[in-house]
Amino acid sequence: MPELAQDSIQSFLDYLKYQRRYSAYTIRSYHDDLIQFVGFLATQYGEVSLDAIGHNHVRSWLASIKERDITSKTINRKISSLKSFFKYLVKTGVVAQTPMLRVITPKVSKRLPEFIGESDAGKLIGSLKRTDDWKSLNTRILITLFYTTGMRLSELVNLKESQVDFGKKQVKVLGKGNKERIIPIGQEIVGMIAEYIQYKKKEFESVDNTLLVTEKGKKMYTKYPYLLVRSFLGSEVKTLNKKSPHVLRHSFATHLSNNGADLNAIKELLGHSSLAATQIYTHNTIEKLKTVYKKAHPKA
Repeated sequence: MPELAQDSIQSFLDYLKYQRRYSAYTIRSYHDDLIQFVGFLATQYGEVSLDAIGHNHVRSWLASIKERDITSKTINRKISSLKSFFKYLVKTGVVAQTPMLRVITPKVSKRLPEFIGESDAGKLIGSLKRTDDWKSLNTRILITLFYTTGMRLSELVNLKESQVDFGKKQVKVLGKGNKERIIPIGQEIVGMIAEYIQYKKKEFESVDNTLLVTEKGKKMYTKYPYLLVRSFLGSEVKTLNKKSPHVLRHSFATHLSNNGADLNAIKELLGHSSLAATQIYTHNTIEKLKTVYKKAHPKA
Protein backbone atom coordinates (compact mmCIF):
# COMPACT_ATOMS: atom_id res chain seq x y z
CA MET A 1 0.00 0.00 0.00
CA PRO A 2 1.40 3.44 -0.91
CA GLU A 3 2.52 5.34 2.17
CA LEU A 4 0.25 8.31 1.40
CA ALA A 5 -2.79 6.03 1.13
CA GLN A 6 -1.88 4.26 4.35
CA ASP A 7 -1.43 7.55 6.22
CA SER A 8 -4.67 8.97 4.80
CA ILE A 9 -6.68 5.90 5.76
CA GLN A 10 -5.31 6.00 9.31
CA SER A 11 -6.01 9.73 9.55
CA PHE A 12 -9.58 9.12 8.35
CA LEU A 13 -10.12 6.30 10.87
CA ASP A 14 -8.80 8.51 13.68
CA TYR A 15 -11.24 11.20 12.57
CA LEU A 16 -14.12 8.72 12.77
CA LYS A 17 -12.99 7.53 16.19
CA TYR A 18 -12.11 10.74 17.99
CA GLN A 19 -14.28 13.38 16.28
CA ARG A 20 -17.31 11.48 14.95
CA ARG A 21 -17.27 9.02 17.89
CA TYR A 22 -18.08 6.03 15.71
CA SER A 23 -18.16 2.57 17.30
CA ALA A 24 -15.20 0.20 17.06
CA TYR A 25 -17.30 -2.13 14.92
CA THR A 26 -18.17 0.61 12.40
CA ILE A 27 -14.55 1.78 12.21
CA ARG A 28 -13.44 -1.80 11.58
CA SER A 29 -15.91 -2.02 8.68
CA TYR A 30 -14.55 1.20 7.15
CA HIS A 31 -11.00 -0.04 7.62
CA ASP A 32 -11.68 -3.40 5.96
CA ASP A 33 -13.51 -1.81 3.00
CA LEU A 34 -10.75 0.70 2.34
CA ILE A 35 -7.94 -1.84 2.67
CA GLN A 36 -9.81 -4.15 0.30
CA PHE A 37 -10.22 -1.34 -2.24
CA VAL A 38 -6.58 -0.23 -2.08
CA GLY A 39 -5.47 -3.87 -2.33
CA PHE A 40 -7.59 -4.32 -5.46
CA LEU A 41 -6.05 -1.22 -7.06
CA ALA A 42 -2.53 -2.47 -6.33
CA THR A 43 -3.29 -5.87 -7.85
CA GLN A 44 -5.07 -4.59 -10.97
CA TYR A 45 -3.38 -1.27 -11.70
CA GLY A 46 -0.15 -1.20 -9.74
CA GLU A 47 0.61 1.82 -7.55
CA VAL A 48 -2.12 4.44 -8.02
CA SER A 49 -1.94 7.75 -6.17
CA LEU A 50 -5.05 8.95 -4.35
CA ASP A 51 -5.57 11.95 -6.64
CA ALA A 52 -5.35 9.67 -9.70
CA ILE A 53 -8.21 7.39 -8.59
CA GLY A 54 -11.23 7.84 -10.85
CA HIS A 55 -14.76 6.51 -11.00
CA ASN A 56 -13.68 3.75 -13.40
CA HIS A 57 -11.33 2.36 -10.74
CA VAL A 58 -14.20 2.26 -8.28
CA ARG A 59 -16.61 0.71 -10.78
CA SER A 60 -14.05 -1.96 -11.65
CA TRP A 61 -13.70 -2.86 -7.97
CA LEU A 62 -17.47 -3.01 -7.48
CA ALA A 63 -17.83 -5.23 -10.56
CA SER A 64 -15.27 -7.66 -9.13
CA ILE A 65 -17.21 -7.76 -5.86
CA LYS A 66 -20.52 -8.45 -7.62
CA GLU A 67 -18.98 -11.50 -9.28
CA ARG A 68 -18.64 -13.03 -5.81
CA ASP A 69 -22.41 -12.76 -5.22
CA ILE A 70 -22.05 -10.08 -2.55
CA THR A 71 -25.43 -8.61 -1.55
CA SER A 72 -26.50 -5.14 -2.67
CA LYS A 73 -26.65 -4.11 0.97
CA THR A 74 -22.96 -4.98 1.49
CA ILE A 75 -21.97 -3.27 -1.77
CA ASN A 76 -23.83 -0.13 -0.67
CA ARG A 77 -21.93 -0.16 2.61
CA LYS A 78 -18.64 -0.34 0.71
CA ILE A 79 -19.70 2.53 -1.53
CA SER A 80 -20.64 4.51 1.57
CA SER A 81 -17.19 3.82 3.02
CA LEU A 82 -15.50 5.17 -0.11
CA LYS A 83 -17.82 8.21 -0.28
CA SER A 84 -17.03 9.14 3.32
CA PHE A 85 -13.30 8.56 2.79
CA PHE A 86 -13.03 10.71 -0.34
CA LYS A 87 -15.24 13.41 1.16
CA TYR A 88 -12.74 13.54 4.04
CA LEU A 89 -9.81 13.70 1.59
CA VAL A 90 -11.42 16.63 -0.26
CA LYS A 91 -12.11 18.37 3.06
CA THR A 92 -8.49 17.95 4.19
CA GLY A 93 -7.07 18.97 0.79
CA VAL A 94 -5.47 15.63 -0.06
CA VAL A 95 -7.46 15.37 -3.31
CA ALA A 96 -9.19 18.05 -5.37
CA GLN A 97 -12.38 16.13 -6.10
CA THR A 98 -14.08 12.85 -5.24
CA PRO A 99 -14.37 10.06 -7.84
CA MET A 100 -17.66 8.94 -6.27
CA LEU A 101 -19.97 11.44 -8.02
CA ARG A 102 -20.48 9.11 -10.98
CA VAL A 103 -20.77 5.92 -8.95
CA ILE A 104 -24.37 4.69 -8.73
CA THR A 105 -25.60 3.02 -5.56
CA PRO A 106 -27.62 -0.13 -6.35
CA LYS A 107 -31.19 -0.29 -5.09
CA VAL A 108 -31.82 -2.54 -2.10
CA SER A 109 -35.19 -4.17 -1.67
CA LYS A 110 -36.58 -3.26 1.74
CA ARG A 111 -37.28 -6.27 3.91
CA LEU A 112 -39.50 -6.03 6.91
CA PRO A 113 -37.53 -6.64 10.11
CA GLU A 114 -38.17 -10.04 11.62
CA PHE A 115 -39.76 -10.03 15.07
CA ILE A 116 -41.35 -12.31 17.65
CA GLY A 117 -45.13 -12.30 18.06
CA GLU A 118 -46.45 -10.70 21.25
CA SER A 119 -47.83 -13.95 22.67
CA ASP A 120 -44.58 -15.75 21.83
CA ALA A 121 -42.58 -12.94 23.48
CA GLY A 122 -44.62 -13.35 26.65
CA LYS A 123 -43.96 -17.09 26.69
CA LEU A 124 -40.29 -16.47 25.94
CA ILE A 125 -39.83 -14.13 28.92
CA GLY A 126 -41.88 -16.50 31.10
CA SER A 127 -39.60 -19.42 30.24
CA LEU A 128 -36.54 -17.66 31.67
CA LYS A 129 -35.71 -19.34 34.95
CA ARG A 130 -34.48 -17.66 38.11
CA THR A 131 -31.12 -19.23 38.89
CA ASP A 132 -27.66 -18.45 40.21
CA ASP A 133 -25.98 -20.37 37.36
CA TRP A 134 -24.10 -17.62 35.49
CA LYS A 135 -24.90 -18.79 31.99
CA SER A 136 -28.62 -18.95 32.78
CA LEU A 137 -28.44 -15.73 34.79
CA ASN A 138 -26.86 -13.89 31.87
CA THR A 139 -29.29 -15.39 29.37
CA ARG A 140 -32.22 -14.21 31.51
CA ILE A 141 -31.02 -10.63 31.90
CA LEU A 142 -29.87 -10.31 28.28
CA ILE A 143 -33.13 -11.56 26.76
CA THR A 144 -35.20 -9.43 29.14
CA LEU A 145 -33.23 -6.21 28.66
CA PHE A 146 -33.01 -6.53 24.87
CA TYR A 147 -36.77 -7.03 24.63
CA THR A 148 -37.90 -4.50 27.24
CA THR A 149 -35.51 -1.66 26.31
CA GLY A 150 -34.77 -2.16 22.59
CA MET A 151 -31.08 -1.45 23.18
CA ARG A 152 -28.48 -2.27 20.56
CA LEU A 153 -25.97 -5.02 21.31
CA SER A 154 -23.07 -2.56 21.66
CA GLU A 155 -25.13 -0.35 23.99
CA LEU A 156 -26.04 -3.17 26.34
CA VAL A 157 -22.52 -4.61 26.44
CA ASN A 158 -21.11 -1.20 27.41
CA LEU A 159 -23.87 -0.33 29.91
CA LYS A 160 -22.57 0.80 33.32
CA GLU A 161 -24.22 0.30 36.70
CA SER A 162 -24.15 4.08 37.12
CA GLN A 163 -26.37 4.45 34.04
CA VAL A 164 -29.24 2.70 35.83
CA ASP A 165 -31.39 5.03 37.94
CA PHE A 166 -33.23 2.70 40.32
CA GLY A 167 -35.29 5.50 41.88
CA LYS A 168 -36.59 6.96 38.62
CA LYS A 169 -36.81 3.49 37.00
CA GLN A 170 -34.87 4.45 33.90
CA VAL A 171 -31.65 3.73 32.07
CA LYS A 172 -29.38 6.33 30.45
CA VAL A 173 -28.02 4.80 27.23
CA LEU A 174 -25.02 6.03 25.28
CA GLY A 175 -25.88 5.37 21.63
CA LYS A 176 -24.38 6.04 18.22
CA GLY A 177 -22.40 9.25 17.92
CA ASN A 178 -22.14 9.40 21.72
CA LYS A 179 -25.78 10.53 21.92
CA GLU A 180 -27.51 9.94 25.24
CA ARG A 181 -31.12 8.85 25.57
CA ILE A 182 -33.34 7.78 28.46
CA ILE A 183 -35.26 4.48 28.40
CA PRO A 184 -37.87 3.81 31.09
CA ILE A 185 -37.92 0.36 32.73
CA GLY A 186 -40.53 -1.37 34.89
CA GLN A 187 -40.26 -2.29 38.56
CA GLU A 188 -39.69 -5.95 37.70
CA ILE A 189 -36.69 -5.03 35.51
CA VAL A 190 -35.33 -2.75 38.24
CA GLY A 191 -35.50 -5.66 40.67
CA MET A 192 -33.82 -8.01 38.19
CA ILE A 193 -30.91 -5.62 37.64
CA ALA A 194 -30.47 -5.06 41.39
CA GLU A 195 -30.50 -8.82 41.98
CA TYR A 196 -27.92 -9.32 39.22
CA ILE A 197 -25.60 -6.72 40.76
CA GLN A 198 -25.88 -8.45 44.14
CA TYR A 199 -24.98 -11.81 42.59
CA LYS A 200 -22.03 -10.18 40.86
CA LYS A 201 -20.67 -8.57 44.04
CA LYS A 202 -21.09 -11.81 45.94
CA GLU A 203 -19.38 -13.92 43.27
CA PHE A 204 -16.47 -11.69 42.27
CA GLU A 205 -14.14 -9.81 44.58
CA SER A 206 -13.32 -6.92 42.26
CA VAL A 207 -15.59 -5.81 39.44
CA ASP A 208 -15.68 -2.48 37.67
CA ASN A 209 -18.68 -0.33 36.92
CA THR A 210 -19.70 -2.46 33.91
CA LEU A 211 -23.15 -3.93 34.49
CA LEU A 212 -22.94 -7.24 32.62
CA VAL A 213 -20.06 -9.68 33.07
CA THR A 214 -19.10 -13.17 31.92
CA GLU A 215 -18.80 -16.24 34.14
CA LYS A 216 -15.26 -15.06 34.95
CA GLY A 217 -16.40 -11.65 36.13
CA LYS A 218 -14.96 -9.90 33.06
CA LYS A 219 -16.77 -7.39 30.85
CA MET A 220 -18.76 -9.14 28.13
CA TYR A 221 -17.16 -9.16 24.69
CA THR A 222 -19.60 -8.59 21.81
CA LYS A 223 -19.82 -12.21 20.67
CA TYR A 224 -20.70 -13.50 24.15
CA PRO A 225 -24.28 -12.10 24.37
CA TYR A 226 -24.80 -12.70 20.65
CA LEU A 227 -24.14 -16.43 21.01
CA LEU A 228 -26.17 -16.74 24.23
CA VAL A 229 -29.20 -15.03 22.70
CA ARG A 230 -28.93 -16.95 19.44
CA SER A 231 -28.76 -20.27 21.26
CA PHE A 232 -31.75 -19.44 23.46
CA LEU A 233 -33.91 -18.13 20.60
CA GLY A 234 -32.98 -21.14 18.51
CA SER A 235 -34.26 -23.52 21.18
CA GLU A 236 -37.36 -21.53 22.16
CA VAL A 237 -38.66 -19.88 18.95
CA LYS A 238 -38.57 -22.34 16.05
CA THR A 239 -40.29 -20.02 13.54
CA LEU A 240 -37.52 -17.42 13.44
CA ASN A 241 -35.15 -17.32 10.48
CA LYS A 242 -32.83 -14.89 12.25
CA LYS A 243 -31.93 -15.49 15.87
CA SER A 244 -29.92 -12.47 16.96
CA PRO A 245 -30.27 -9.78 19.66
CA HIS A 246 -31.48 -7.41 16.94
CA VAL A 247 -34.64 -9.53 16.54
CA LEU A 248 -35.52 -8.60 20.13
CA ARG A 249 -34.90 -4.91 19.35
CA HIS A 250 -37.22 -5.22 16.34
CA SER A 251 -39.79 -6.98 18.51
CA PHE A 252 -39.62 -4.19 21.09
CA ALA A 253 -40.30 -1.53 18.43
CA THR A 254 -42.94 -3.53 16.55
CA HIS A 255 -44.95 -4.32 19.67
CA LEU A 256 -44.88 -0.66 20.71
CA SER A 257 -46.10 0.34 17.24
CA ASN A 258 -48.79 -2.34 17.15
CA ASN A 259 -50.15 -1.10 20.46
CA GLY A 260 -50.48 2.51 19.37
CA ALA A 261 -47.20 4.08 20.53
CA ASP A 262 -46.35 7.38 18.85
CA LEU A 263 -43.74 6.92 16.11
CA ASN A 264 -41.63 9.82 17.40
CA ALA A 265 -41.57 8.22 20.86
CA ILE A 266 -40.37 4.92 19.35
CA LYS A 267 -37.71 6.86 17.43
CA GLU A 268 -36.41 8.38 20.68
CA LEU A 269 -36.44 5.04 22.52
CA LEU A 270 -34.51 3.32 19.72
CA GLY A 271 -32.02 6.17 19.37
CA HIS A 272 -32.65 6.65 15.64
CA SER A 273 -31.25 9.85 14.15
CA SER A 274 -34.17 10.25 11.75
CA LEU A 275 -37.81 9.23 11.63
CA ALA A 276 -37.24 7.47 8.29
CA ALA A 277 -35.37 4.65 10.05
CA THR A 278 -38.28 4.15 12.45
CA GLN A 279 -41.05 4.18 9.85
CA ILE A 280 -40.33 0.61 8.78
CA TYR A 281 -42.13 -0.55 11.93
CA THR A 282 -45.37 0.97 10.68
CA HIS A 283 -45.29 -1.58 7.86
CA ASN A 284 -45.59 -4.36 10.40
CA THR A 285 -48.58 -2.58 11.91
CA ILE A 286 -50.18 -2.26 8.48
CA GLU A 287 -49.64 -5.98 7.84
CA LYS A 288 -51.37 -6.74 11.14
CA LEU A 289 -54.29 -4.47 10.19
CA LYS A 290 -54.60 -6.25 6.84
CA THR A 291 -54.81 -9.58 8.62
CA VAL A 292 -57.50 -8.27 11.01
CA TYR A 293 -59.39 -6.75 8.07
CA LYS A 294 -59.38 -9.98 6.07
CA LYS A 295 -60.60 -11.99 9.04
CA ALA A 296 -63.23 -9.56 10.28
CA HIS A 297 -64.70 -7.67 7.31
CA PRO A 298 -67.43 -9.46 5.31
CA LYS A 299 -66.26 -7.94 2.01
CA ALA A 300 -62.55 -8.56 2.56
